[in-house]
Amino acid sequence: MSSPRIDPTALRTAIAVLTGGVAVILDSTIVSVALHELAADLGADVSTIQWVSTAYLLALGVVIPVVGWLQSHLGAKRLWMAALTVFLIGSVLCAFAWDASSLIAFRVVQGVGGGAMMPLMMTMIMQAATGGDRTRLMSTVALPAAVGPILGPVIGGLILGAGDWRWLFLVNVPLCLAGLYLAWRMIPADEPGRRVRLDVVGLILLSPSLVALLWGLSNVSGPGGFTRADVLVPLIAGALLLAAFVLWALRRRGDALVDLEILRSRPTWAATALMFLSGASLYGAMLLLPLYFQELRGMSALDAGLLLLPQGVGSLLSRTVAVRLQERLGARVVAVLGFALVGVATVPFAFAGGGTTLWPLMATLFVRGLGMGMVMIPLMTVAFLGLERDQVPHASIVTRIAQQVGGSVGVALLAVILATAATSNSLATAFGIAFWWTVGFTGVAVLLSFVLPEKMAPAPAPAAVKASA
Repeated sequence: MSSPRIDPTALRTAIAVLTGGVAVILDSTIVSVALHELAADLGADVSTIQWVSTAYLLALGVVIPVVGWLQSHLGAKRLWMAALTVFLIGSVLCAFAWDASSLIAFRVVQGVGGGAMMPLMMTMIMQAATGGDRTRLMSTVALPAAVGPILGPVIGGLILGAGDWRWLFLVNVPLCLAGLYLAWRMIPADEPGRRVRLDVVGLILLSPSLVALLWGLSNVSGPGGFTRADVLVPLIAGALLLAAFVLWALRRRGDALVDLEILRSRPTWAATALMFLSGASLYGAMLLLPLYFQELRGMSALDAGLLLLPQGVGSLLSRTVAVRLQERLGARVVAVLGFALVGVATVPFAFAGGGTTLWPLMATLFVRGLGMGMVMIPLMTVAFLGLERDQVPHASIVTRIAQQVGGSVGVALLAVILATAATSNSLATAFGIAFWWTVGFTGVAVLLSFVLPEKMAPAPAPAAVKASA
């Protein structure tokens, strides 16, 4: 039996949003493979050039909390096109950077645009879709979200092998231009929602808290791990500011910068917690897997990236299966099965050594990709279950923050675990210990997935919008 036809307006919105959004999704990891080349070409040391990634990450933390307020004043379409334009300008500026300082500054411009686009992408699609459309459309969004971090380093390595590092940024230009054109033509024009006053206190508390947390976690991989002053001080400050924001937001309710009342919904808080764990599992493993192939097996960065392709293929192929399973069995079953596949497929790497046969590892990476692709679809859909239209932007922000911070926590913890284990064990044993921790993350996620609802309730109809010009 064929699936019901997706609403054409919602489908056009999803196509337009994903065309521009894929550049931002890839950009989060595509530059990571070029740090050594950037340091050599721009005459900077690796510790300085590392800020090319860190500055982008911190810019995301500043912008994400204000996306809901901006949307209430500008409307989704105007904000999307403005953010995509800022990201495009930042990409072009990065390509023409003349030294490390200018490149870092231009990455902040990119991060400002990308920080607005990531939660807005989910908001626009969820507000346009109804009922079963949400599951099918969110499966389209989930794929680049799951595959982007996997394919980013591979694409980056291929670009570096064929040309100059500046093409890592110029490759965004055609995607952004196409995204702008499709957004203008295909996304319905919308009026701003209920205009709210900017929660200045909430902004002063939340944005610095995210910047501090992300900055502290990004420094963990250095000598000393969590005992370093540039780790402990920002982490403690960030945690205190975040706690203060939670207390403030609960008092202001719907007038807060981010309305935490949405977390009173069981599906929303469960999906948010699972997004945190999926971030830790996905990004944490994306630290370990390339390092395993490079440090333990002596492969190049490009070869390591290519060996991860089966994981990306698995994620790509998971879409149809996951949608059908969710429509028949519910979000809970799909999430449990997806996280279980991720955990089981990570176990072989805990036993792998420098001489382990490659093809079984490639097969387990394919299964791991299937699991990651399956997980993202129910989580992105369930997070908005039962919410009103005006609450959707807040849920998008909360889930995006959870995934971003979860990814940083996973990378930081596994970097410390790997380094600590390597001091008293062989490198192969150290990798095994770190991979077992990754399995532990997914095990907790499996248990938490049982909190998700079994079946999806119909979504409220989106508010009427004016036809696109």
